[in-house]
Amino acid sequence: MQVIGDVPVFGEPVDAGALAQIQRCRASAAAAVLMADHHLGYAVPIGGVVVYKDAISPSGVGYDIGCGNKAVLTDMPGSEARARIATLMDDIWKRLSFGMGQKNKKRVDSAVFERDEWRLPAAGKLTSLARDQLGTIGSGNHYVDLFTDEQDRVWVGVHFGSRGLGHKLATHFLRAGGAKDGMDVPPLVIHRGKPLFDDYLAAMRLAGAYAYAGRDWVCDEVVRLLGTRVREEVHNHHNFAWLEEHHGERLWVVRKGATPAFPGQQGFVGGSMGDDAVILEGVESSLSRAAYYSTVHGAGRVMSRTAARGRVDRRTGEILRPGAISREMMRSWVRERGVELRGAGTDESPHCYKRLPEVLAHHAETVRILHRLRPIGVAMAGADEVDPYRD
Repeated sequence: MQVIGDVPVFGEPVDAGALAQIQRCRASAAAAVLMADHHLGYAVPIGGVVVYKDAISPSGVGYDIGCGNKAVLTDMPGSEARARIATLMDDIWKRLSFGMGQKNKKRVDSAVFERDEWRLPAAGKLTSLARDQLGTIGSGNHYVDLFTDEQDRVWVGVHFGSRGLGHKLATHFLRAGGAKDGMDVPPLVIHRGKPLFDDYLAAMRLAGAYAYAGRDWVCDEVVRLLGTRVREEVHNHHNFAWLEEHHGERLWVVRKGATPAFPGQQGFVGGSMGDDAVILEGVESSLSRAAYYSTVHGAGRVMSRTAARGRVDRRTGEILRPGAISREMMRSWVRERGVELRGAGTDESPHCYKRLPEVLAHHAETVRILHRLRPIGVAMAGADEVDPYRD
């Protein structure tokens, strides 16, 4: 870890754009930190941790409120899963809803729809959309994966957030607060005491609960498709703000693409479709305190989506600019790793990401690795999907 200006920065090389963003955020915050998987985001970088006293930043939480990861350890042995992997991934692909604007193929009842926050005007009008989309996965880097661990036990891992509900709530409050549009702009900060502060917190918590409910349902459904049982669960989210005590003060800690990692707190962190993931837990150290007990949420991009897939005329299909990654390059990587792939575009190829072990090495004093998970099946939205509900 190095301190640049007054911002602790994990990882090498340092993304200059993300660094400029986090330093701009620091100007209106009590503190800011950059995780090792950092890269550019909207106003606030992915991998950014921004700390406020009596304020909160909807820009820091982002559009995909409560996006997060859940991993479930099952009773299924890896040998059985590998023997059935093509059928299992077919079942997952057919049963679950991947892609932009999808509705769940099955109506999902959930206690999340009984929450008081639906009385907010901004939320109440989104109830029908939220009911339709609960348990859908979306596109971009959102996935449903099957893994095996060092004991050859099968894990289910998922990554997605609050779908259209979170995106529309974020859009509403960013506009209401007068946020500037674009990447290189100051983040919107709302101070306590303003009505918008309380309303945004309520909406954020609703979207977070909704995201949790969706991941719970998807994991339960995959476990049912596997014909097995749940032994353990690890569930956490990023793109959220928590009121926490640090250095004797109560502070709002906004983590955008960063995972809480207090001592003993477990987390699931994915790599890419062709790399291992991990189950980790936070440990106590001076670096942990400097990071406000935060760690990475993934490996972090090294190539933009446009650079990877190129530009294609959506109307005619004409290739306007070829991408750096071909489908054969992507397929070759996952084939070599023994991964059964469904869907996915070249903008999600492992070539577009850092290697997770190298990223985690920068946080070695702040977390302990409990399990390493090798992917055997990956399902993501297809190559032609563009998802407005991701950040």
